[in-house]
Amino acid sequence: MKLTAKATIQIQKPIEEVFEGIVNPEKMTNYFISESNGRLETGKELTWKFPEFPVEVPVKDVKIEINRSISFVWDKETVVKIILEEQPDKSTVVKVTEDGKPHNEDNLKWAIGNTEGWANFLACMKAYLEYGIQLRKGAFDFMREN
Repeated sequence: MKLTAKATIQIQKPIEEVFEGIVNPEKMTNYFISESNGRLETGKELTWKFPEFPVEVPVKDVKIEINRSISFVWDKETVVKIILEEQPDKSTVVKVTEDGKPHNEDNLKWAIGNTEGWANFLACMKAYLEYGIQLRKGAFDFMREN
């Protein structure tokens, strides 16, 4: 049995705007990452930096279906999949799954933590895309290593 972290939210924006908000680093730096060396595109390998943590995260095996899905690997045991579903009112449901870790006690903690992380990602993206609010700014300063 493999473990899965997952989260879903509805964003009151057209699918094209939500898609662009995820693949465009100029947008993502307003709610998720602090830096990226490029746009998410099929076959591209990127490096992401986060404002709260002194790490560089490699993003590999990127696969894109424009306005439909984004997938990538940033943990050798898992695949992140982001699915976009246009709604009749032209809003967009965003579903994130990250799966692949074998079932054990440490990975149960991972699944809980990453589910929280993806829920935060979605809430921050919704606030930014709908209202221009940057929820993430200062939210994790308490986690920084001194």
